[in-house]
Amino acid sequence: MNEDKFDKPSFYGEHVKGMIIAGHFDETDSYFTKRPSGMSDWLITYTLDGEGYFSTPGREDICRIGDVALLRQGTPHQYGTSRGQIWNFVWAHFSSRMMETSLLPVTPLLIHSVDNDSARERIYKAFQRVISDSIERSAYWSELCENNLREILLLVAQRESKQIDARIEEVQHLLSTTMSATFRIEDLAKKVGLSPSRLSHLYKETIGISIVESLNQMRIRQAALLLEHTDRIASEVALDVGFQNYNHFANQFRKHYAMSPRAFQAQQTPKK
Repeated sequence: MNEDKFDKPSFYGEHVKGMIIAGHFDETDSYFTKRPSGMSDWLITYTLDGEGYFSTPGREDICRIGDVALLRQGTPHQYGTSRGQIWNFVWAHFSSRMMETSLLPVTPLLIHSVDNDSARERIYKAFQRVISDSIERSAYWSELCENNLREILLLVAQRESKQIDARIEEVQHLLSTTMSATFRIEDLAKKVGLSPSRLSHLYKETIGISIVESLNQMRIRQAALLLEHTDRIASEVALDVGFQNYNHFANQFRKHYAMSPRAFQAQQTPKK
């Protein structure tokens, strides 16, 4: 086996135990790592292209594009590039002492498939920051790495707890990131590869309310926060969150808070 392909960072000594070590590998099918006794830390990988595998006692699992793999400490294993494939992936080793137990699976290996583009991009960017900070090691580098790993684990835990259609998840992301913009259901449908009628039906079936109702909820929740925590007047807040007509904004606000935006703002604690 080519030693340059070996996952050398995995074999660190006890004197650096608990540190976060991360990297980006792009490997042919000659690459593999075997640990019959497991390891003292956790391993998380995210596949960018190609295909890899994880062998643990009694099973073998495949990792493809968009898959997050989380290997429990102490689990005997072998992983590598699938035969005839390349495996382009980012990875990090970390100690369980750095993370809340609730974010770590009880199974020896968890493979979670991320299907929508926005979640994939978010996870990859978090990994990029982990890799950069772990290599650069400027002030607070370990804490920055931990925060980004925690973000990845939280996203996985969130998606594991309530798995929804990736297209609906993508629409929710689009609504939240372009909340103040004017949108058409036809445009959203085109972005996720559905007809407008199919998207509208699937969204309400999945979320329980329509796309318009969902957008209005997002806007009104944000408006309430702005009214409570800033000095912006109600008409400015309406525009901030995407309502071009103040009366429509006020009516929607009353539906959620049983009072006008101005009355809501007036009852909040005076700003200092």
